[in-house]
Amino acid sequence: MQNNTLEQRIQNLEDKVALKALVDTFANLADQKDLATQSLLFAEDAVVDTYFEGQLFASLKGRKEIQETFTGFMANFETAYHINGQHTAEIDGDRATAVHYCLVVLINTVDGKKMRNTNGVYYNDEYVRQGGQWLISKRTSHFTWRDTMEMVAG
Repeated sequence: MQNNTLEQRIQNLEDKVALKALVDTFANLADQKDLATQSLLFAEDAVVDTYFEGQLFASLKGRKEIQETFTGFMANFETAYHINGQHTAEIDGDRATAVHYCLVVLINTVDGKKMRNTNGVYYNDEYVRQGGQWLISKRTSHFTWRDTMEMVAG
């Protein structure tokens, strides 16, 4: 990067900020359960593969299937809370990749008890710039651990 021009270095920084904003917006829309708007953050032909503890749980193709599946999944929870952590992106023109870490807290009621499911997740993302906007073209989600506990009123 040291041999890049000032303009190239600025573009790289702007792209990294835009990609971080993309994943943060994704998380905010999930928490608001606005899955229709969230689906627009994916390329039309995007792919999402989700793994739980190393086992493939779902493989989704296309914006429509992603939206329908995410909507059905989020309907199981009263509250979702994403806390985004590190996001390391590598940019190559109109394509980019990143590893992104997230703590996902999901709250639902089971047998009259309010339950909190806390999940450690990391994403291997691929992005594409289309029409001047960065979109998720492929996301591989790794739910590596889960802690479930009953919430107590306090």
